[in-house]
Amino acid sequence: MAEFLSLRDAVARYVEDGATVAMEGFTHLIPFAAGHEVIRQKKRDLTLIRMTPDLVYDQMIGAGCARKVIFSWGGNPGVGSLHRLRDAVEKGWPHKVEILEHSHAAMACAFEAGAAGLPLAVLRGYVGSELPSVNDQIKFIECPFTGERLAAVPAVRPDVSIVHAQKADRAGNVLVEGIVGVQKEAVLAAKQSIVTVEEIVDDLRAEVDYHPNACIIPGWAISAIAVAEKGSLPSYAHSYYPRNNAFYKEWDGIARDRDTFTRWIEENVMKAGGNA
Repeated sequence: MAEFLSLRDAVARYVEDGATVAMEGFTHLIPFAAGHEVIRQKKRDLTLIRMTPDLVYDQMIGAGCARKVIFSWGGNPGVGSLHRLRDAVEKGWPHKVEILEHSHAAMACAFEAGAAGLPLAVLRGYVGSELPSVNDQIKFIECPFTGERLAAVPAVRPDVSIVHAQKADRAGNVLVEGIVGVQKEAVLAAKQSIVTVEEIVDDLRAEVDYHPNACIIPGWAISAIAVAEKGSLPSYAHSYYPRNNAFYKEWDGIARDRDTFTRWIEENVMKAGGNA
């Protein structure tokens, strides 16, 4: 059952050096506060998994947390490249980072397979793609029923998954509203999980915005819940606050230069103890 902890204590307990860590949230609810806490605690040699690595992984990579990144698209949305990711992959700064690239569909299927306790995911895809030539985890199998050639990828089973959401109740159940990515699957696939939330309420069922089709992550699947107000800024949280589009544009200049990036991390993450 979910335990209520501070974000600092949750990261210290569940994110170990060398761990495989998935941090999910699609477009909004990106767990920036948790990523910054990982940076502050100087976690190292992490394998980071995310369907769309964006600024939070750029920051973690540049801060030296990552050894490997498994992903399906990497960039600064609407702006351009992730310069800290490119610097690590191309020039080994602050150290070399290995990458393993998939398609969105394969990543989503791999999370779903992990949540179901399956060893692999099967999908129609990758035919004619160049990704199998650079990703040795993409295999092709024959359907035993139709003879169709299908792609197969390993299930994603993180050591710990971290997601952000709007609300948790005192029983540890978490409500995810707005665009739902693979947050629920990421939590169910992981050995341990941390969910940061904007607020704690008494009972989700008593909330005026609760409805039968709401995405609920049950408390029994969660290791720790931590309150992190505005925990997804500069991304947004549906019905709580908007996306800070200006910061995404500013990040392009911050991340291009190693010294500028290092100063930003020191001032805005290490010293400030908060998120952008």
